[in-house]
Amino acid sequence: MILKFLMIAAVIAVVYFMFFKTKPTVTTTQKRSKPKKPEANDMVECANCGIYVEVQEAILSNGKYYCSRECLTQAK
Repeated sequence: MILKFLMIAAVIAVVYFMFFKTKPTVTTTQKRSKPKKPEANDMVECANCGIYVEVQEAILSNGKYYCSRECLTQAK
């Protein structure tokens, strides 16, 4: 009786660890990945006023995004 219980518990434990307890694998390239470059529809924050604008409409100057020419001139 006890042997049947131990066998059933062992089978349940093996099934649990094989299917439900798997950790996601992270490769070394994913750990050291560079920050992604914003794509066309992504929103970026203005470095001066903090408003979010689309990358297509933003002004890029010295690696920072600005929402308008006014914010660009105020930041300089």
